[in-house]
Amino acid sequence: MRDLPLPTLPFSELRHPRLAEHPSSAHAKPLQGTPRETPARLDVSWARSEEDILEAQRLRYQVFALEMGARLAPPKGAPAGHDIDAFDPFCEHLLVRTVDAAGRPGQVIGTYRVLTPAAAQRAGGLYSETEFDLTRLRSLRDRMVELGRSCIHPDYRSGGAIMALWGALAEFMQRNELDTMIGCASISMCDGGHFAASLWKQLEQTHLASIEWHVRPRLPLPVEELRQDLQVEAPPLIKGYLRCGAKVLGAPAWDPDFNTADLPMMMRLADLPARYRRHFMG
Repeated sequence: MRDLPLPTLPFSELRHPRLAEHPSSAHAKPLQGTPRETPARLDVSWARSEEDILEAQRLRYQVFALEMGARLAPPKGAPAGHDIDAFDPFCEHLLVRTVDAAGRPGQVIGTYRVLTPAAAQRAGGLYSETEFDLTRLRSLRDRMVELGRSCIHPDYRSGGAIMALWGALAEFMQRNELDTMIGCASISMCDGGHFAASLWKQLEQTHLASIEWHVRPRLPLPVEELRQDLQVEAPPLIKGYLRCGAKVLGAPAWDPDFNTADLPMMMRLADLPARYRRHFMG
């Protein structure tokens, strides 16, 4: 993989998005110290320290391991209660925190990690390449980032946190002259995979990328052995990607450790609908 035409900007040069207003869920257990009836202000920033990254990894563990039942395989010596893998040291980590009445940032309630082209070269590739053959994306890689390990605390999933994260991602892409984002969008297989197979068959008809960008799963979801006729609706995060112009790059892979079907997705800034372009890019 080739380097960026311009180096990734250091944290100190990244502008932070404005605080966003977002009410916590009325049906979820509130975070400690966050009254359920009080709207939460949110602050988005890039991790600047090891402790910042550890906070994100603790949230990831809570969501992926405790909530979703993923079987994680952290490196030897990793602290307990953290989701850590070999790609983390090469990634930029984007965090969204609550802000108290005095303006002090609090707990991390949302995160993304971002692997830039130059960092992917140092890491030896992309995480997505462990699940898919990405050969057809070679021509995009100079300006392509991989998004991964996205998660939001269950009390904050009604929209504000993810919109704040997306605003910061759009700014990062523009400032670093990047234009393409890829990643694996996970679908729970708690029903044995029938929902995922049916969703793939729907999206294959409506949101499949051009054949020149198709990728192949290394461990395919056995779609032909599953129901494909269920009337299903895309999970909120995937629905949000699709509204922003994202395309599905091919059939889903099966991730047995996370017990998910993973859809390969790509979103290009040039494909953002006008209203989202105005919202995220001014």
